[in-house]
Amino acid sequence: MTFLNQEERILELETENAILHLRLSECMNKLQQENESNKRNKQKKTQTSLISLLSEVQVLKQDLRELFAVYVTFATEVEEQSKELLRRAEQSSCSSNAQSGDDVQTLRSRVEALERSLEEEKQRCGAERQRRKELHNTLVDLRGNIRVHCRVRPVLLFDNIQPSTSGSGLAAFDEVIHAFSDDTVLVKCLKTGVAAQNKMFEFDRVYGPEETQDAVFEEVRSLLTSLLDGYNVCIMAYGQTGSGKTHTMLGSQPLVEQLEPQQGIIPKATAELFQLISEKPAEFHTVEVSVMEVYNNEVFDLLCRDKHGNNVSQRRDVITTSSGTSQVTALTHEPVCSASKVMEILSSVLKLRAHCPTLIHPDSSRSHLVVTFTVSSKSPNAVALARRLQSAKKGLQRCNSAHRQLWSPRCRRANPASDELFPSTASSSPSLSPCPSPSPSVSQTPFRTKLQLVDLAGSECVGMSGSSGASLREVSCINRSLSALSDVLGALAEQRPHVPYRNSKLTHLLQDAIGGDAKFLLMLCVSPTQHFITESLHSLTFGVRARQVHKENPGKKNSLRVK
Repeated sequence: MTFLNQEERILELETENAILHLRLSECMNKLQQENESNKRNKQKKTQTSLISLLSEVQVLKQDLRELFAVYVTFATEVEEQSKELLRRAEQSSCSSNAQSGDDVQTLRSRVEALERSLEEEKQRCGAERQRRKELHNTLVDLRGNIRVHCRVRPVLLFDNIQPSTSGSGLAAFDEVIHAFSDDTVLVKCLKTGVAAQNKMFEFDRVYGPEETQDAVFEEVRSLLTSLLDGYNVCIMAYGQTGSGKTHTMLGSQPLVEQLEPQQGIIPKATAELFQLISEKPAEFHTVEVSVMEVYNNEVFDLLCRDKHGNNVSQRRDVITTSSGTSQVTALTHEPVCSASKVMEILSSVLKLRAHCPTLIHPDSSRSHLVVTFTVSSKSPNAVALARRLQSAKKGLQRCNSAHRQLWSPRCRRANPASDELFPSTASSSPSLSPCPSPSPSVSQTPFRTKLQLVDLAGSECVGMSGSSGASLREVSCINRSLSALSDVLGALAEQRPHVPYRNSKLTHLLQDAIGGDAKFLLMLCVSPTQHFITESLHSLTFGVRARQVHKENPGKKNSLRVK
């Protein structure tokens, strides 16, 4: 009987155990459904907030354009009014002294009223500019300081000359990677004897083979606004040899011969940068360009010149300053004032970049190209408009026979009589003073930001590329530097206390662009065919790892800025 009771008890316990397992499974399913529902709700709320914020930015940009139009119109009216007042003052000089004094007093009152109105418009314009800046950077921060885009290139002619078979039984040029949507890449993984598997990779933006250079740059354009708002910006192309990195960054034709639709990110970003600067007072922005390549884990300055004035490649060292930023010693910085000048410089030095034909690509880049724009900026002020008012005051002053002293264009304090004759609100405002004080009160302290445009050398498999001899060292250095870049992003994603920037000259050089509050865009370039499936999956996995990086202190200003 005892044995039967024990068996019955065991059966009861097993039954209770099965029931508990069923309940546990039901609870897990409910919990999973709730988590998925919460995740979808959070995504919807985030998308809604982004759409709302983007709408506000667009409305604000339109308001700002209208305000600038009013600002320009008002300045033109001030100038026309000044000319009219000057003409009337000259006419009044022919009348009696008493009548002349009355006319000058009236004209002076009108000038003061115009100056007060101009000051109000200036303050309103500054407030709108600051609000636009805050909204724009809030939008960029919501999207993420590190953004990852992916571009799937079309099938090219050299894809068809690769070996015709693969382990999956597919032809090497069969397309297995597709831009599934504007934020998803679909990869068809096929192997002999194994059921087909589809992998999905999500990124901030995905471009299909049919999308143009203009479409790619349109998503990049907003980062240049952040550059002039005081943030460092880095745009980097990553992928295997022959995946379209150089086409994306530079274009497929010689730079000086390219038509606008053929241009890559570097020419388009250069033109956009100078366009944005042209919309602001020219004296408040200066631009310098430097061009480097990282070859065999050494940094070379491509703008260095020999005694004959010819460009040569000169090795440089990367150091870390006392403030914690990276700096290249004795680096050549070329002042530039237009996009065409930059294209001339790049065209002359790109031939110095290391290239070598491989079985994958007939003109494979063997070094990482880094084009850096250093923008020195000051906050805008009303000096230009003040000079117009100063010119009007000169004319009015000539009309007064009792006060014939000239208005000094260099120092108003040298002519106190002019201050007595024309007291105005401009004299109490440093930003409107026709004679700037020696102290730095006319504008805010200048600061510097960097735009780094990077065309990385392609990762590759030695057996596939056919590299040998000296090329083996090149491939080894390229792959090690890309691995170091992956380690840096992994450390940032895991929020480790130590980030190994110094493991490679490439990561040491780009420390300011990857870390801190810099805006970083990683452009993945992948080949669509089965022949390159292994390297393409490696690139996509690298991009997923980069997307996991979340910066903790977006409000902290970049240490590169010099005050």
